[in-house]
Amino acid sequence: MGKRKAASAATPATVALTRAKVRFIVHEYEHDPANHHFGDETVDVMGVDPRRTFKTLVAELTGGRHPVVCAVVPVSGQLDLKALAQAAGAKKAAMADPALAERITGYVVGGISPLGQKRQLPVFVDSSALDFPTMLVSGGRRGFSVELAARDLADVLRATFAEIGRARA
Repeated sequence: MGKRKAASAATPATVALTRAKVRFIVHEYEHDPANHHFGDETVDVMGVDPRRTFKTLVAELTGGRHPVVCAVVPVSGQLDLKALAQAAGAKKAAMADPALAERITGYVVGGISPLGQKRQLPVFVDSSALDFPTMLVSGGRRGFSVELAARDLADVLRATFAEIGRARA
């Protein structure tokens, strides 16, 4: 798997986990700048299960309490926008423009973490994360993941578990 956490590896995500006194493991690899399939790259390079490796997506909602939310779904699948809208109490969900996602979270696409965002968005985690003792999410940079228990992630973020993922088409 990846390397253990080093002092120089701190990101807003790891700082948030450390502050919350949550146990986590950092995994790093050299990101290939030509690869734009960030979650698939993590799975391939690190040899981890794509069902317990999660991507962080930003979505815009209409007709609900939150205009923008964060969705955390397995790399092995994709986000079900209708299910996300329903879970968030909105009428409709659409993927956010990448520039908006970067501006709100403070992270670059491919390195967006649900943790330590510049403006913390409400987070919805696919309930399949509970099927594993630990899950991997972006640690705030491309090629940098954190492994932790799904319930710990949810506790730190006050996240909601919901069935928001579906198999890839």
